[in-house]
Amino acid sequence: MMKISQKIKDIAQDIKTMKVRGAGKIASSAAKALSITVQESKVKSSDELVMELEATAKLLLKTRPTAVSLPNAIRYVMHRVREAQERNCGLEDLRQATIEAASAFILNSAKAIKRIGEIGARRIEDGDCIITHCNSATVTAVLKTAFNQGKSFKVFASETRPRFQGRLTAETLSAFGIPTTLIVDSAIRFFMAKMDKAVVGADAVTANGAVVNKIGTSIMALVAHESQVPFFVTAETYKFSPETLLGQPVKIEERDSSEVVPLEELRKMPNVTIKNPAFDITPPEYIDLIITERGIIPPQAAVMIIKEEFGSITTKELWEHQTYLIRDEEP
Repeated sequence: MMKISQKIKDIAQDIKTMKVRGAGKIASSAAKALSITVQESKVKSSDELVMELEATAKLLLKTRPTAVSLPNAIRYVMHRVREAQERNCGLEDLRQATIEAASAFILNSAKAIKRIGEIGARRIEDGDCIITHCNSATVTAVLKTAFNQGKSFKVFASETRPRFQGRLTAETLSAFGIPTTLIVDSAIRFFMAKMDKAVVGADAVTANGAVVNKIGTSIMALVAHESQVPFFVTAETYKFSPETLLGQPVKIEERDSSEVVPLEELRKMPNVTIKNPAFDITPPEYIDLIITERGIIPPQAAVMIIKEEFGSITTKELWEHQTYLIRDEEP
């Protein structure tokens, strides 16, 4: 049983409780946690260091099961750690390899957001009325970039119950000077016919081009499809799920009922059960384009992105990843 530092536990707790939110920030926090693990480590051998990293990885993987960016960040760092281990690197070289891999992932993540902003801004036109859902760093980058280019447009943001991330989007865009209207989630269909485009982020993209994102996204996509409004998704390539190549479904996180109804109020309703799924799945036929840092693709091309970025994941690799989650011992 490997001891995990309080600093790492705090990062895991911040991800779990959504103090750290957004797939990109979650992924970068995971990479940072692995880097901190080796920086704080007092072990005397490379094998022990890898065991500490695996314990940190296991703890992180339990926090937000739907955010594919998290295991992909861990996969990125740990793949390079194991390569160094196979080269029989010494303890300090292995430590440095981990720090460099984590730093590279965080840097590439920031570059990806900027690049998506540049590519996506080309799809924004003067006079557009754009609707979005939840709070996405890549969507914000697209809108800010277009605004900086001198384009004039309006944004409608759904408030995104029950955690109200859409209010964060409205606040951010307003502070930047972009005219923004905040609407309740149930008003999406009422306003959709007036929209020119719908643009949302993603927590995961599957091999068949389906998109997993904040609950309510699939409703927005369905209504956009009904209203013939183009529906765009912005997603870094590390949000594409290699596990889905083998038919492994993306697990949909269900959060605590207290986010919907406070516990003291729920006690007054003894026969009421609260269901609080945090995400839903939008089928590829409702998605017009996916905007990545590598360019714009149709959803049907998601499988090619996954194979190019991650290769063809084997059942052995899938099993090794899953063992972080199914081992009985607690770190």
